[in-house]
Amino acid sequence: MTRDARFPELMREVMAGADRFGHRQHVQLTWLAVTRYGTAAAVALVSDGIQRIARDAGVPQKYNATVSRAWVELVGHHAAETAETAETTETGRCDFDAFASRHPALLDKRLLTRFYRPSTLASPAARTGWVEPDLAPFPWRRPAA
Repeated sequence: MTRDARFPELMREVMAGADRFGHRQHVQLTWLAVTRYGTAAAVALVSDGIQRIARDAGVPQKYNATVSRAWVELVGHHAAETAETAETTETGRCDFDAFASRHPALLDKRLLTRFYRPSTLASPAARTGWVEPDLAPFPWRRPAA
């Protein structure tokens, strides 16, 4: 399945049990992409898909490259932690509800403000490319004690 076909398939799966695409559904979509394709592939898959949705909705300015990548990396980090410790379903995977229960901070759409100033995320550089966190490093980038 091509990347172009994978994103709509993930969206259908997420929206099957939802009446709107809110933050929880965004995190679930990201989690599905990460657990199925890996974090690196999920960055491109989710970013391209969200950018396409914004463009098709006539609001391309709402897409933010840094926000998209940061969320995928955060979900990927926690998914890797969960995969090491989680009880799994009969398919061998942790389900999203269990994942969300283990990592409730991911359901707070303001989570990125722990790592970024709002002005940084609103900058043209963040909207069009990757900008490193300017308040605190991501958990997987913290220097060892």
